[in-house]
Amino acid sequence: MDAAAEEPLDRVAEIQQAWKRERPDLDPSPQGVIARLHRVALELTERLVAVYAEFGLSEGEFDVLATLRRAGAPYEHAAGDLADHTLVTTGGLTKRVDRLVARGLVERRAEASDARRRLVRLTPEGVDLIDRAFTAHLANEHRILEELGSADAAALEPLLTRWLRVLDAH
Repeated sequence: MDAAAEEPLDRVAEIQQAWKRERPDLDPSPQGVIARLHRVALELTERLVAVYAEFGLSEGEFDVLATLRRAGAPYEHAAGDLADHTLVTTGGLTKRVDRLVARGLVERRAEASDARRRLVRLTPEGVDLIDRAFTAHLANEHRILEELGSADAAALEPLLTRWLRVLDAH
């Protein structure tokens, strides 16, 4: 008997069994991958957000600060470009930036060549906070992947990369 057969069913396997019983005309096998990935994503988000919260940041605020920081000095983006880099609407970005401005972590200013165009820039306090938060974030990601093991993590990365390319193509 193999080791997998000795392990109790996880919640996804239980759900699949129930569907096989209730709808034997359907094949619930995709749930073995999709539902598990969904559950993994939810768990990962919970673990990542916990670290952001240690620095008083939401996931969206962390994303804005990290995007500005990795832009390099002077750590700024035009508001529209920042929205594209953070994959949120300009309205959603405005709310995030407003909160960060209120906390003194970013500032808005008019672009020199076009006063209608607004730039968002990290303040020195913002640079300090995101540097500390990102250091903790990467340590957290290392811890999370250590739970999986380096061989499995290395095997998973190219599969996820390829799948994401396929999904993004649509």
